[in-house]
Amino acid sequence: MAEDAPKQPQLSMPLLLDHDLTRQMRLRVESLKQRGEKRQDGEKLLRPAEAVYRLDFVQQHRLQFERWDVVLDKPGKVTITGTSQNWTPDLTNLMTRQLLDPAAIFWRKEDGDADAVDWNEADALEFGERLSDLAKIRKVMYFLITFSEGLEPADLKASVVFNQL
Repeated sequence: MAEDAPKQPQLSMPLLLDHDLTRQMRLRVESLKQRGEKRQDGEKLLRPAEAVYRLDFVQQHRLQFERWDVVLDKPGKVTITGTSQNWTPDLTNLMTRQLLDPAAIFWRKEDGDADAVDWNEADALEFGERLSDLAKIRKVMYFLITFSEGLEPADLKASVVFNQL
């Protein structure tokens, strides 16, 4: 019995909020304020509308970027920026030079379809392809997520989908 060409299996890797790291990054900001100190040269302090997410690569090799799956529960904008930093769950400082370009930007318009999310397609695709390359050398990747125009972490459901080669 002849079969159609086998489909490539897809691995869905959700961007999961690492509450501990986000909280610790916020503690860094509070600590500096309490002591009356300034940030280190090049240090990016986590702002109220920012969070840090973690992506664990369950398989590292032979991944090809397929697509982003992003759902925004209400109108607003979210910017997903990767970091080249290998973090450990401590108070490691986030340096601006470690933020990768391009960032993927997704938004939902106030008067748009409730299921329609727009994005900067070229940048999001390039970013996704870069993730495939980084997965070959990393088991974990971290992301700085910036929420704007009324969005909050609870309003975002995001995953990046890879084909396994």
